Amino acid sequence: METKKEEYETKGYDTSIVYEFNEYPDARSGRCDNCDYTLFKSSVKGGKFLRECRRCGMKKNI
Repeated sequence: METKKEEYETKGYDTSIVYEFNEYPDARSGRCDNCDYTLFKSSVKGGKFLRECRRCGMKKNI
């Protein structure tokens, strides 16, 4: 069975970096800045709320 790779347009953000919300606020509220997706994986570590896009993997500390 072949896995279908989803094609989507990104804005070229480096997904290996964890961005800070203070420095990079959301361009569109509640959407990923890189791919404009609305679903995120969220976690809390060390008092920081980390939001990771489920489509492209861009991470941002809120």
